[in-house]
Amino acid sequence: MTRALISVSDKAGIVPFAQALVAKGIEIISTGGTKKVLEDAGILTISVEDVTGFPEMMDGRVKTLHPLIHGGLLGRRDLPEHMSAMEKHNIIPIDFVVVNLYPFKETISKKDVALEEAIENIDIGGPSMLRSAAKNYASVTVLTDPADYSKVISELEEKGATTSKTRQALAAKVFRHTASYDALIAHYLTTNVGEEEPEKLTLTYDLKQKLRYGENGHQVATFYQESLIVPFSIANAIQLHGKELSYNNIKDADAAIRIIREFDEPAVVAVKHMNPCGVGIAETIEEAFDRCYAADPVSIFGGIVVANRQLDTVTAEKLNSMFLEIVLAPSYTKEALAILSKKKNIRIMTLDFSTAKVGGKEVVSVLGGILEQTQDISAEDTAVNWEVLTDRKPTEDEMNAMDFAWKIVKHVKSNAIVLATSEQTVGIGAGQMNRIGAVKIAIEQAEASNAIEGAVLASDAFFPMNDSVEYAAQHGIKAIIQPGGSIKDKESIEMANRYGITMLKTNVRHFRH
Repeated sequence: MTRALISVSDKAGIVPFAQALVAKGIEIISTGGTKKVLEDAGILTISVEDVTGFPEMMDGRVKTLHPLIHGGLLGRRDLPEHMSAMEKHNIIPIDFVVVNLYPFKETISKKDVALEEAIENIDIGGPSMLRSAAKNYASVTVLTDPADYSKVISELEEKGATTSKTRQALAAKVFRHTASYDALIAHYLTTNVGEEEPEKLTLTYDLKQKLRYGENGHQVATFYQESLIVPFSIANAIQLHGKELSYNNIKDADAAIRIIREFDEPAVVAVKHMNPCGVGIAETIEEAFDRCYAADPVSIFGGIVVANRQLDTVTAEKLNSMFLEIVLAPSYTKEALAILSKKKNIRIMTLDFSTAKVGGKEVVSVLGGILEQTQDISAEDTAVNWEVLTDRKPTEDEMNAMDFAWKIVKHVKSNAIVLATSEQTVGIGAGQMNRIGAVKIAIEQAEASNAIEGAVLASDAFFPMNDSVEYAAQHGIKAIIQPGGSIKDKESIEMANRYGITMLKTNVRHFRH
């Protein structure tokens, strides 16, 4: 008699699947809540205790860890010595295993979950059965996902058995599942004991979206999200309208939400190719957008716009007048959403901003490995810790402008220079191989829009030469904020004093590669 062992925490679809197995003459072994569900549906089952002759004990911790279970899973049907051992010890083969695991992920996702509760939701018997069955996929069909039930039933009905290809694919899926399960446990316990640099880094991600292509059309790409949801992330944003996100959309949107979380006041950020092209703050979101747009009305074309307040009708009308890839905000008025939805392809997204300030670690890939670091959020990087280096002290307006510019420059690709007033960016130089080049680009942009008057300059890292200070001074810049730390700091300070510039040192660098 062919047997199936069924023990699932996710009961979706299990009754009709079990009924289909019974219809094929397959006996069902089950336990606990699954057994009750099946018997309530009129499906005759055999208890695990009846198979093992050993009672369930220790609050269910010990019930399936038994040779009469694992022998039935691991015994190779093609080896006479295995079959002889099974016959000698009255081990009946188990040809189907349907198991999914205790809800560990769901348990640790709950707020303030106790360690004891988390530990009790670490499944031992389930992964053991899955791994045994998956190792012996030549003979055993193993399922852990209800989505696979229909395929197995179809093959049983059409061929009388599952195919070797299907069993191997299901086994691979099992090992992915148990690996992910163990990775979550390892991460939880590692974090719980405060280990910052474990000798093994176990990460697991869930499929979020299959992408049409990658950074370019000839590249294949897929979007995975962390298994433990990060609330303030593009992976957790909800798309309300428009075509699916592309690889570049996702990266640009990620860059935009990193910037917008710097601000508590109404703010709007426009991003192009992972760099801000305009940032504006104001008392209303409409005025903030106007300043963001005015910062660079050319580069915003085809960009991504993120606001940290509900979008209203007037602002939506302005956004609708230009080509944008994505608009993202915490919410929209009904009228604003209707206006933006008039364009078929624009992606309209929403995201909960309540956890925007929460940091964490981030991972980037390199050939052959990954780099992990904490996000660039420094509690010490505030104006109270900044140092005035020059003879002239900054005015209140200059301090406000430098505070604003400093929040932006950390999100611009290095070498980075930002020119800004206290309310908007006016010039951005990004990703240059030398700092003077970034200064020239930012100033050229500001001068083109006649916006350099009263602007301050922020540099993500120190000035290796005083040429950047002199060039900025010659074009009307009166205030500079920079980390300091160059062996030529003295020369830059002297140059600033020569032109009457006030210069602040933050002692915090913001390279972004």
